Amino acid sequence: VSLMVYVEVFRSFFTKPGVIPALAFFLFYRLGEAQLVKVATPFLVDSRSAGGIGLTSAQYGIAYGTIGMLCLTLGGIIGGIVASKFGLKKLIWLMAFGMNIPISVYILLSTFQPMPGSVGIYAAIALEQFGYGFGFTAYTLYMLHFVGESRYKTAEFAICTSLMALGMMLPGMISGYMKEMLGYQHFFIYVILCSLPGLIAIKFLRIDPLFGIKKKEAENK
Repeated sequence: VSLMVYVEVFRSFFTKPGVIPALAFFLFYRLGEAQLVKVATPFLVDSRSAGGIGLTSAQYGIAYGTIGMLCLTLGGIIGGIVASKFGLKKLIWLMAFGMNIPISVYILLSTFQPMPGSVGIYAAIALEQFGYGFGFTAYTLYMLHFVGESRYKTAEFAICTSLMALGMMLPGMISGYMKEMLGYQHFFIYVILCSLPGLIAIKFLRIDPLFGIKKKEAENK
């Protein structure tokens, strides 16, 4: 593949209408979650004297490996179903809040420190993971919407996924430092505040009102 093709792919991607808010969305939509995911596990298994919950390996496996995974999958499935009914434009705000608001359960967990194995811990993780699965649907759909029907659709989608990875990697690099500086409880408050840049970016996105709606549903609109 010639160098000119690569140049044309990047030119096509970075000259699309609305590329600046789109880049902000790709990089900041998961800013909070990217940091939470690095600290959630240490928090759940850390000793109670250190501010953690003190889950055993078996309890953590049930919480994240079983309940969390099931709820993550369920959230993604439901997100896809409702998006096919109402479209991305109508649901993107709901999905964004669905991804970020449930992070607040960790504020509650760090404040009250329920005993390991209590129902509240499993319910909190289930809610957070469901919200993440539901909210991530918006991210995937917007990537598809942004590349549209470009002749370089596959290559441009790869750029989107690279930006997504960058948006997870860079915040993850500072999450440990921020936790050490703030402590668990204040770190989780900080993570909630990190959702604001992504929410602000959504306001400026250009989204076709019919995008994501199943063809039959769209024809009835």
